[in-house]
Amino acid sequence: MELNLPDFFLIDLPEEIGVQPKLVGEACDRLKENGDRYLKPRSTSQIAHSLCNLAENWQDDEFPFRRKLIEEGAEKSGFSIEVLLDGLDRMFSQWTPEKFEFWLTQEFGHVERLDNLVSTRMEARENKSSIVRGPQLITHITSGNLPVPAIMSMVTGLLVKSSQFIKCASGASFVPRLFAHSLYQHDSKLGACLEIAEWKGGRSDIESILYEKADIVTVSGSDKAVDNVGEAVPHTSKFLDYGHKVSFGYISRKSISGLGLKRLVSAAAQDVMRWDQHGCLSPHVFYVQQKGIVPPEKFAEMLAEELEKQRLVFPRAPLSVRESATMRSRRSFYEIRSATSKDTVLYASQDGTDWTVIYEDDIRFQTSCGNRFIYIKGVGSLDEALHGAVPIQDKISTVALSAADDESDDLAKQIANW
Repeated sequence: MELNLPDFFLIDLPEEIGVQPKLVGEACDRLKENGDRYLKPRSTSQIAHSLCNLAENWQDDEFPFRRKLIEEGAEKSGFSIEVLLDGLDRMFSQWTPEKFEFWLTQEFGHVERLDNLVSTRMEARENKSSIVRGPQLITHITSGNLPVPAIMSMVTGLLVKSSQFIKCASGASFVPRLFAHSLYQHDSKLGACLEIAEWKGGRSDIESILYEKADIVTVSGSDKAVDNVGEAVPHTSKFLDYGHKVSFGYISRKSISGLGLKRLVSAAAQDVMRWDQHGCLSPHVFYVQQKGIVPPEKFAEMLAEELEKQRLVFPRAPLSVRESATMRSRRSFYEIRSATSKDTVLYASQDGTDWTVIYEDDIRFQTSCGNRFIYIKGVGSLDEALHGAVPIQDKISTVALSAADDESDDLAKQIANW
């Protein structure tokens, strides 16, 4: 479709002009002014209401920005359109007044804490009240693996009434740019409190100005990228880093039974499918407890069958030459190992490298190469699984847990105290 995006953000500038230090400095000053003018006077509930309405628009197939996403997203985002829409729809469906109110209350103790001097019941008894002010300007240096974190950074920043400068990773600006333009069209005053740009990292002439003018600088990406930004941020700006993280899951024997088994396998396959395993929440390994009704080897087989079903509904994006070579090399390694060891089993898609499931008895955590390559490892207990993951303990983002009701609390506490 023909949807012409106006030249409102720096990212809309013609390539021959490019991003220049003066433009970045002026943009930061303008963002601060716009935040004082448009964000501070509005209530948090008004901002949340506007964002919820925009989220509803994004879930409508006739919404012009969604239609542009459908037509161009597969080529420009690095994901198949089915995977892209699945991830974005799951995000937008969570944008409700109730969810935003819950988040604000959880973070600040009171839903109106950013608007007025307020008290909780306990504070009122002691005749205390307080108000929270968000930073005037937040700069986000985003990673290129997923579009959702960049969008959520914009949204949470607006909810705390902060203007924001979003620097997208090279080649990863398509979806964040579409969202920023949709926000400006939907609510121009909120849109005026965002700036979005893209350039190759390492431009100290630009970045020094950007970091100096920001109250807070956040960065997500590889550990090297995080370190580089951290070294450049001045002490006058607060620095928040989100480096490389990985996740895994633990499935207890009690949870692998009855009618819930199919749902469990389907949920595990969806976790592998979503965002083609490129997110910090994407599982690299599922540890499956042994001596249950369904042994780990059988669970691996069932997961392989479910991934094949998922492939038909949510096809994976084509791989780069480098990704394809990595995938085939790792597959070849396990083909040889499975042929010589009964403790290793390889399940793989027949046509191409759409998905791969590796079962092995070795409990040591294995980092997946992504793109729907998952390890299943049999263990005797959660203790054994956690022991296998010790080498990457400081890099863990999330541990998914499937357990029966009578054991879930104890297992969750064990993971939390790990």
